Amino acid sequence: MDGNGKQTGSTVLVVDDAPASRHALGAVLRRAGHRVVPVASGGEALDELGVRLRKGNLPDVALVDVGLPDMSGFELCRRLKSSPTTAGLPVVHFSAVSGGSGFRCRGLDSGGEAYLSVPAEPEEIQAVVRAAVRGARMRNGAEALARRLTLLSETIVSVQAARCMTELVRAAAEGTARLTGSPAVVFVLGEDGELYRGLSRSRARAALPDAGAHETVARLIRGLVAGHTGTRGTVVPFPLWPAGFLRPGRPDDARVVVGRTQEGKPAVCLAVPTSGPAAEGDALVTRLAQATALAAEALLMYQVERHVARTLQHSFLPQEAPSMPGVEMVVRYVPASRQTEIGGDFYAALTTSGGVLTAVGDVAGHSLDAATVMVEIRHALRAYCVENPDPESLARRLDRLLQHLHPDATATVCLVLVEPDSGRIRIANAGHIPPLIMHGDGSAEYAVAAGPLLGLGLDRPPPTEAVLRPADRLLMVTDGLIESRGTDLAVSMEQLRTAAANAPSGLAALCDTLLGCFGRDRQDDIALLALRLG
Repeated sequence: MDGNGKQTGSTVLVVDDAPASRHALGAVLRRAGHRVVPVASGGEALDELGVRLRKGNLPDVALVDVGLPDMSGFELCRRLKSSPTTAGLPVVHFSAVSGGSGFRCRGLDSGGEAYLSVPAEPEEIQAVVRAAVRGARMRNGAEALARRLTLLSETIVSVQAARCMTELVRAAAEGTARLTGSPAVVFVLGEDGELYRGLSRSRARAALPDAGAHETVARLIRGLVAGHTGTRGTVVPFPLWPAGFLRPGRPDDARVVVGRTQEGKPAVCLAVPTSGPAAEGDALVTRLAQATALAAEALLMYQVERHVARTLQHSFLPQEAPSMPGVEMVVRYVPASRQTEIGGDFYAALTTSGGVLTAVGDVAGHSLDAATVMVEIRHALRAYCVENPDPESLARRLDRLLQHLHPDATATVCLVLVEPDSGRIRIANAGHIPPLIMHGDGSAEYAVAAGPLLGLGLDRPPPTEAVLRPADRLLMVTDGLIESRGTDLAVSMEQLRTAAANAPSGLAALCDTLLGCFGRDRQDDIALLALRLG
């Protein structure tokens, strides 16, 4: 802009086959402070633009004569507007031939921004060029902002969808890099002082600074957020900012945005080098820092809850089956992958006055609440079976327990009471996969035992009775072993039956074989309990 607010310094491509006209237009534009690139034909214009595209310096506007020797100015305009690389170049048609409104309309229809009849006053030519450049810059600015807002939205979705802190900081770093056009590093400093670091892909391939540099960054973050909440931006000069985080082997001043939601919550730091083109993305980086702080707080809180739930679950699920007279038993419990929510799977094996009581079940939901309800069910089962170990009675009492204490919770459970001396078994099933019985002749079949979920207060069918022979094995599992999205459970149960029938004869070998077949990378906890008379 000059002192009068007029745009100067623009580059104008003048396309005109008449040397005198090119000279006159060039003189008018140069007096107004523009740089002029004169060419004599449409072909020369396309060649010139190709060279400039490779160098990354397209002109700001093209003045195009309607009557060129190799193609009309309208055709040249259509070619420019049809290419994504030159579509944003504003085109002003001109002609010394009186074409009336027809030329003006054809110019606009071909994609041109304006039309000039020449000769024209210098002030009019300069004003039209200024308007075309101003309009293009506004459009380009709006399009660039829209692109950056889309990038911001995509990054926030990725950050919020992160299943662990490693995924979160990497998503935030890559988003920062895309928003600013610079290498980026993101740190999250947890409440416990643990520092999580993520690098943009362009930076991640090189060696990282040592642990001392990470501790320096942690101290910087603590100092920058001390006494502050929300987000704030600043520049941290080298050597206060350790070398190597942003560009390997280079001492960089860092433009950082730090933030946290409130005192005592995780602090985030998004950093890019000051020498990069980051300035115009600063406001959006601030927005990203806010979203990252919120997501990190929620994720770290969830990780604490998950650890508590997992500890609670493990403390009540022994990894080895108890020793019981007359029964050989093996149990397996495999938690889901670390990124998956905690479940409510459980198993139990208890000695009662009526024999050995086994149970496998699953509380609906994936949370600390589900793990807590699971513990309550196991405790209640242990207490109830002292008075009456009958599976049907136990299922009814557990159903009433959930209705009374946790009216919004449901659970599945399969209860089996085994009499070691006779081999007689009684089964009460509440919405769970029924026990699978593998016979000594190599066949396998599911016990016919069904019933409604616990917690619904519905009538229950009488228990199923069967007899286990010394060579028979009984298997109880949770659905985490075989349930797969998009596969009918009946199909998965048949696959399990076939695999179990063909498994080695030992109980441990049976469980390990089934885990090898079905238990890899499961999104839910897995519990197995296998027994036979011994």
